[in-house]
Amino acid sequence: MPEPHKPVDRPMFIVGCPRSGTTLLQLMLHAHPRIAIPPETRILVHAYNRRRRFGDLRETANRERLAEWIVTRPRRQFGDLGLDTATFIERVIDGPGTLGSVIGIIYQMYAERHGKARWGDKRPPYIRHIDAIVRMFPDAQFIHLIRDPRDCVSSLKEMPWFNGGVPEAVHRWQEAIDLGRRAARRLRPDAYVEVRYEDLTGDPRATLTRLCAFLGEEFDEAMLVPSQVADVVPSHKHWHRNVRREVTSGRVGSWAARLEPWEAGLCEAMLGDRLTDYGYEPSGAPRPGRALRREYRKVAVKARRRLRYDALRDRVTRLREPGPVAALLTTGQRAPELIRGK
Repeated sequence: MPEPHKPVDRPMFIVGCPRSGTTLLQLMLHAHPRIAIPPETRILVHAYNRRRRFGDLRETANRERLAEWIVTRPRRQFGDLGLDTATFIERVIDGPGTLGSVIGIIYQMYAERHGKARWGDKRPPYIRHIDAIVRMFPDAQFIHLIRDPRDCVSSLKEMPWFNGGVPEAVHRWQEAIDLGRRAARRLRPDAYVEVRYEDLTGDPRATLTRLCAFLGEEFDEAMLVPSQVADVVPSHKHWHRNVRREVTSGRVGSWAARLEPWEAGLCEAMLGDRLTDYGYEPSGAPRPGRALRREYRKVAVKARRRLRYDALRDRVTRLREPGPVAALLTTGQRAPELIRGK
């Protein structure tokens, strides 16, 4: 674990199941005087998956082409960051010739815009891309936020962007837990930590103090009032309206009034020991029928196939990478590889 109060420049990534409270944690960290965490974008993973298209980034023209791709794709949401496009492209041209460096410059500039020394990023699906993120940022730290799966499922059902059914919502939580445990086995102890949403909202001071120790930072009182920096969340994302209010544990256990008995039963039956391992007690909801369990298994099989396909595609792409990937922007990014057993 990093020495307390020693300046640290390692990037941090907040991951987890969707609707686990990751936006709340993002704002708590963004309220810290040294840390900047921007609104979600789709830049990082999309750029990584398309890295072969841009050629060897040690060549200036290729870096410029990648930078222009980043700023001109509206669905990548570069515009939400409030950065000057021309300055970004110039910084990329003058910067190191690696993919991680190009992406890292985005976050560096965002941190500078807010007068911060250190940056992070938040996007729940990053839980599926930890290996790729570590390739780009070998000194990265990951914060896995975990919430009662029944609360996650009840919230996911209400989201306008979630098109899956209850079995898929339940599996999202299982997948996040399993991938997080895999990361915990592969990463160094100072690179991965789990935080429960219930602890974060029930005792934010103690939980954030422990989290800051993991990050190598001092706790700051401003972190307890994340609503003061909630303007960094785009206003059109109305499903994040609760982060504009004071921190409360009032939503903990709200699933009891928002889930049907069969939905709670599916959570409890399919998640089993994973549920109790994190302190979430079963309610005794009825066990799902055979047809519903079969539907859940189909969702799980499809998700595993997607992960295997993505992993295979990445292995093939690595064989043909035209240039280096790891960022060269921080002291730790010049250190040896941080994943064990690789």
